[in-house]
Amino acid sequence: MTTFDIDPSTLAQEAAGAIAEATGVAKHDLAVVLGSGWGQAAELIGETTHTLDAATIPGFHAPAVPGHKGHISSILTRDGKRVLVLGARSHFYEGRGVRAVVHPIRTAAAAGCTQLVLTNGCGGLNPNWAPGTPVLISDHINLTAASPLEGATFVDLTDLYSSRLRRIAREVDPSLDEGVYAQFTGPHYETPAEVQYAKVIGANLVGMSTALEAIAARHAGMEVFGISLVTNLAAGISDMALSHEEVIEAGQAAGPRISKLLAEIISRF
Repeated sequence: MTTFDIDPSTLAQEAAGAIAEATGVAKHDLAVVLGSGWGQAAELIGETTHTLDAATIPGFHAPAVPGHKGHISSILTRDGKRVLVLGARSHFYEGRGVRAVVHPIRTAAAAGCTQLVLTNGCGGLNPNWAPGTPVLISDHINLTAASPLEGATFVDLTDLYSSRLRRIAREVDPSLDEGVYAQFTGPHYETPAEVQYAKVIGANLVGMSTALEAIAARHAGMEVFGISLVTNLAAGISDMALSHEEVIEAGQAAGPRISKLLAEIISRF
């Protein structure tokens, strides 16, 4: 039996229990998944009181993507809230299955988190969004042909990305645009034709994460806030070739600015 043959809720409870034991924190309030470019936000949210090696927590793995950290951190904010920062993101293309992708989200819910912040680095379809532009996620299109929900589990995804939390974000920075995020499977980047297809069906942002996690969060009853960092113009929008190094470089360049923005937004939740 592999780890993900275990009932997902049981495994999430085991992981949450291990985090509580290791940190001495019985309940966390908010969970944050920090994608490409967003890692510096953790130190601005509050005081990091505990840092755990994710691979020691049931169901978690070391990250397979360069530039991603394999840590789970417990942070105490100035107003006394507990934030669980999930630096060990599993991507659908890693081949571990959807349960592995959403296990951190289910663990956060089991740890008591009622709100979830999802961040990512992505390709932009709007030529006005230069690399380094943060964009609020207003909705998503799941192009993975998969779901974290199993069996006859029907969940309403209307207003999945909380309009209330987006309003708070725009109070912090009124210049923030918003868009629809399309999750492709990866790990290859999208072709220009696929990008045009995504544009026709309503997407403004394309990437390889977030949508499956958001669905699992809604199923768990969490309020979801999503924000993307445009690290490059998507294939065909620009005539430049795409590379993971470009994604990392754009994230590093924008890191201090967007991390400060995210920390300020979270402080108002």
